[in-house]
Amino acid sequence: MKLLFICNQGKHRSKTAECLFKKEFQTDSAGLYSEKLVTQDQLEWADIIFVMEDFQRKELIKRFPETCLHKRLLTMNISDEFQFNQPELVVLLQKRLSALLQPFQQTL
Repeated sequence: MKLLFICNQGKHRSKTAECLFKKEFQTDSAGLYSEKLVTQDQLEWADIIFVMEDFQRKELIKRFPETCLHKRLLTMNISDEFQFNQPELVVLLQKRLSALLQPFQQTL
């Protein structure tokens, strides 16, 4: 399964998630307001797109409405207060991803 993680800058939350889950899934990460902006190709590649906050979901839909219509787009509800690979962030990402993927367990 291909998972794309998106946050504001693509440096802390989404990059941590990309690195954390790369042994279990194919992963990538990007930002909405950074040098490493999310691309159409990344969105098309992903089976599930995870954003960290709901406003990012709305922004992604605004920028790529047609693509987002055909994708699973899930919000992790993780605020922008963490650094890359911060232990508290790692624990939170593990809990949230497990909960969000639970409905899809039969298809994994």
